[in-house]
Amino acid sequence: MPANAPVTYLVLFACCILYGISLLLTIHYGFSISPQGGGLFGLLFGLGPVAGPVLDRLGASLPLPWNLDQPWRLITACFLHGSLLHIVFNMWVLVDLAPTVEELYGSSRFLFLYVTCGIGGYLLSSASPFITPLRVLGIASSGTAIGASGAIVGLIGVLLAITYRRSGAAMQQLRSQVIRWIVYLVIWGFMARGMIDNMAHLGGGLTGFMLGKLMLDREPLSPSERKRAYALGWVTAFVVLLSFGFMVFGTRFHLLAR
Repeated sequence: MPANAPVTYLVLFACCILYGISLLLTIHYGFSISPQGGGLFGLLFGLGPVAGPVLDRLGASLPLPWNLDQPWRLITACFLHGSLLHIVFNMWVLVDLAPTVEELYGSSRFLFLYVTCGIGGYLLSSASPFITPLRVLGIASSGTAIGASGAIVGLIGVLLAITYRRSGAAMQQLRSQVIRWIVYLVIWGFMARGMIDNMAHLGGGLTGFMLGKLMLDREPLSPSERKRAYALGWVTAFVVLLSFGFMVFGTRFHLLAR
């Protein structure tokens, strides 16, 4: 794993392992998967599908009342994926963008950024059915939500905030790249509506932009800064591990007994 982005590749590894486990469970329990939609997108998203009950059991984000009862789902959902195309696309964007953010902030604070952006994304996603304007416009999320994309869009929000703080040709070029990513995401979200959680993207992006405005976009310099950054990283890692512990021991096992 590259020395300048170890957490990025640990996230990549965790997502791939969990996708493999979820796919094996889907096969083992003999779930039949109905297509997510018609046309090309339905066909592509139908490759290597994972059953909904398996995702529920492994910690998918659910509507707000369930997430408040089992808050670890806001974190575990950031590492789960529902199909082969889903994980390939998300991991491609992760490897393309995340090392830049990790190099800027350091690995400890990068882990905090990734997890917090994911939480922000799934909070909005799970709350959106209860927000009347979003429900009336037909853009509220519904049902199970999974994927790293909310956290990844949060990293895009962090980079966008950085480009407005700094000046120079390099920052203008980076801002152009970030804006292109945002345009791609909007187009992709519109074309694959119903298969992509646009509210998780919006929540993650807004969370990342706010964090990018608040946090210094450089690695810790002084011993006190390094100490705070390491503490933030270790606390975040502990919360992630604790969340997966609750997923293993705290979620009811009857979800697979169908």
